[in-house]
Amino acid sequence: MISQYSEKSVKFSEHLAQAEIERRGVLPITELDSNITVEEAYQVQLYTIQKKIEAGQRIVGKKIGLTSLAMQELLGVDQPDYGHLLDGMVVENGGQISLDRVLQPRVEAEIAFVLKKDLVGPRVTVMDVMQATDFVLPALEIVDSRIADWKIKLQDTIADNASSGLYVLGGKPLCVDQLDLAQVGMVFYKNGEIMNTGVGAAALGHPATCVAWLANKLFEFGINLKAGEVILSGALSAAVNAEPGDLFHARFAHLGEVSVRFTS
Repeated sequence: MISQYSEKSVKFSEHLAQAEIERRGVLPITELDSNITVEEAYQVQLYTIQKKIEAGQRIVGKKIGLTSLAMQELLGVDQPDYGHLLDGMVVENGGQISLDRVLQPRVEAEIAFVLKKDLVGPRVTVMDVMQATDFVLPALEIVDSRIADWKIKLQDTIADNASSGLYVLGGKPLCVDQLDLAQVGMVFYKNGEIMNTGVGAAALGHPATCVAWLANKLFEFGINLKAGEVILSGALSAAVNAEPGDLFHARFAHLGEVSVRFTS
């Protein structure tokens, strides 16, 4: 399977892998190749994931990024992006994250979907997503970047697995017909202080719209969303920088709370 990838995909994947090994940010890929396309950036990501699978890791879901208009405008794009969740990325609710597991972490609050049926593009609708969802949960995503100082363009974050780091699932599982996901309110705290608030509609108008987009986007790469996978549907408010000692928690209407602490 690895043989399908281009020399460029391999080179840039290894560039990002070196950042993980040496625990230091590297130059943006878009500085090394100003002509790299979005499609080529996804090939870098897919090669990296394939190498991690061969090393024994397992795909457990996907994450969707750039779901807010503000972030899309910042990077000059008109659609989200996506990355893979691996089994080593999950952190227990109320648990701790040592700073040696991440490089330059930021924390976001969002709604996670857990699927009970496969979703196969290219014509997946919001209704399809709702029917395929087993339950939803509150989540914290710890986004991270192997690119020094978060100096990223769209192709950089895509190649870097959509700036994925870790994630935390909390609260109580609820079926999607038990609440209006677009109207679910969220309050996000850092060390007991409110950092920001959000609502489900902040993610492309409805979190399930994000999941439908993902299923249809994955079709382009011959990938399906599978039953049992966790889908992080996109941040409901701005990401917040994390430092040693910081405690983050988010409270969601109906869904409950989720928290994590960073240690040195």
